[in-house]
Amino acid sequence: MALDQSFVGRNFPPTAPYEVGREKIREFAEALGDPNPAYTDPEAARQFGHRDVIAPPTFVFTITFRAAGEVVRDPAFGLNYDRVVHGDQRFVYSRPVQAGDRLTVTSTIEAVKSLAGNDIVDIRGEVHDEAGEHVVTAFTKLVARAAEEGER
Repeated sequence: MALDQSFVGRNFPPTAPYEVGREKIREFAEALGDPNPAYTDPEAARQFGHRDVIAPPTFVFTITFRAAGEVVRDPAFGLNYDRVVHGDQRFVYSRPVQAGDRLTVTSTIEAVKSLAGNDIVDIRGEVHDEAGEHVVTAFTKLVARAAEEGER
């Protein structure tokens, strides 16, 4: 089933605020194997000019991918999410994510196309803090693999 092209350009309401915690940042940095003290030590982060520990650049994926998933699960869109793989990701930052931030994501479907039977969806997620200030824009590409012969 072809994806509904009328979804291109559609903006979705902001997500509920996600509160960024020091422990979540520490766990994420450990999972990456990144020993940067700005991710775990508030004093080190302050020496780098931040008010608290900062998150590794890819940390925001945890909230933007969740927001993108909610967008494409709309049944009217027609995407078979069971066949979706993550195709690409990039971030454009205004400032680092910091412990204590309360972040919301507003998603927009930027493009929908088909290539070799695969559906490709580009989603832009604008991340803002509680004061409404822009923190980062996430660009997510999702690929819904074509059904193999005999599959529906």
